[in-house]
Amino acid sequence: MKISIVAISRLGRGPEAELVATYVDRATAAGRALGLGPVETIEVESRKPGKAAEAEALAPHLKDAYLVACDEHGTALASRAFAAELARLRDDGVRRIAFVIGGADGLDAHILNTSARKLAFGPQTWPHALARVMLAEQIYRAVTILAGGPYHRD
Repeated sequence: MKISIVAISRLGRGPEAELVATYVDRATAAGRALGLGPVETIEVESRKPGKAAEAEALAPHLKDAYLVACDEHGTALASRAFAAELARLRDDGVRRIAFVIGGADGLDAHILNTSARKLAFGPQTWPHALARVMLAEQIYRAVTILAGGPYHRD
């Protein structure tokens, strides 16, 4: 199952971008044997401001994907539950999952309403760069949990 992190705006070359790249590379390498991956990041720039314009820019990258909207009003999952959900989707034959992170004002209602799941990173509001890092790390952690590796400790 291909895993995509689709986000509005570009991280550039800062430490957050390095962390995302590190976790994406690790998850891709560790997930091959499990049928998880590759993991990719897709950064989207909107030509116009506003959530509707961002949704329009995101749309081509969300086709044929099981859509997970990263939203503060979603459900927070423990790491093992997140891993189990990825395994279930893979086992159910989902070919691609897209985790979507919106711009500063969040995601457009259309994306929220058409997503199969809404995922929260807890009750706090996080900067988008850190949300990407946390999502990439949780994907890597999920892969290592499913592989029986020592990375995750309960």
